[in-house]
Amino acid sequence: MRNMKKRHFSMWLLLAVFSQTAVAKPPPDMVYNLKGTIVKIHTTTKNGGRGTGSGFVVADNLVATNCHVLANSSGISMTSRGESYAPVGLKADWKHDVCLLRFEYLQLKPAPLAESDQIEYGADTFSVGFSGGSPKPLTTVGRVKALYAFDDSYVIRTSASFQMGASGSPLLNAKGEVVGMSTFKSPGGNGYFYNVPVKWIKAAMTLPETDKVVQTDTPFWDAPLEQRPYWMQVVLPMQAGKWEDLLTVASAWQQSAPNDVEANYYMALAEQNLGKVMPAKAKFQQILARNPQHTASMLALAKIAQSQDNQSEYKNLSQQLSVLDDEAYASLSETKP
Repeated sequence: MRNMKKRHFSMWLLLAVFSQTAVAKPPPDMVYNLKGTIVKIHTTTKNGGRGTGSGFVVADNLVATNCHVLANSSGISMTSRGESYAPVGLKADWKHDVCLLRFEYLQLKPAPLAESDQIEYGADTFSVGFSGGSPKPLTTVGRVKALYAFDDSYVIRTSASFQMGASGSPLLNAKGEVVGMSTFKSPGGNGYFYNVPVKWIKAAMTLPETDKVVQTDTPFWDAPLEQRPYWMQVVLPMQAGKWEDLLTVASAWQQSAPNDVEANYYMALAEQNLGKVMPAKAKFQQILARNPQHTASMLALAKIAQSQDNQSEYKNLSQQLSVLDDEAYASLSETKP
């Protein structure tokens, strides 16, 4: 009977696969118009080293990029559609890795900035930048996978990957409005991709200007591991399957922020993998009650239902995943019976 139920689970997956909803691609005309705001940043160092990154116009004569793109540089230039420009000033928030380069007579229109930094789990997003050092800006699409409360805003994790050269690319919502900026990824082949919020970009516009690139702080994501936010500290033990270590970090996070959805999720994930299935299941259910779009919890509950031969619950959860998160659904379909 147990094996028969497993086969029923697999058959349901085969039937449901056709209802998956792929990430929506932005309209071509929207992307075309936005590419006029995207620029490529070029840097040189005193030792002759060269680097590139991405940037985008946020106001008249003002281009946003990541500070780490500019760090240790002795020369900076920006190119757009065959034209090269040299900055005349810099506004820098090194801690949040947000830098604004000021130019003169820059004939490029600004990208629209979202009025609010509020964005929902599962929301379609896309980014345009010079990922991998591409000579032309490339468009990547993804969904919001997690939001991490940090310094009066939220760092955004999306499913869209990016490579070196993409740092400083705008992250845009379905309306084509900037909601963040592609900034860093976690180590490893299955890394997480993070975007700093538009709120920090707007705040940087009010900073004093300088004419020198002098790093005054370490980006929060590059601090020693124990000084990084908890939502960064959980990644390596989770990927390595070190569940006791994950539980230790997640518990400390949950104690400091009892109502944080992600803190409770990682605590439940650790408990699940340590065999504490019932308390983990209760936490996942509580998370979904608060955030019905939290597909990571939905995926965990589907796997628990599968392990418990609860076909009706599994069927319901897998159907929801097939609509809300094709990536999570695909990982469920790969689960061995």
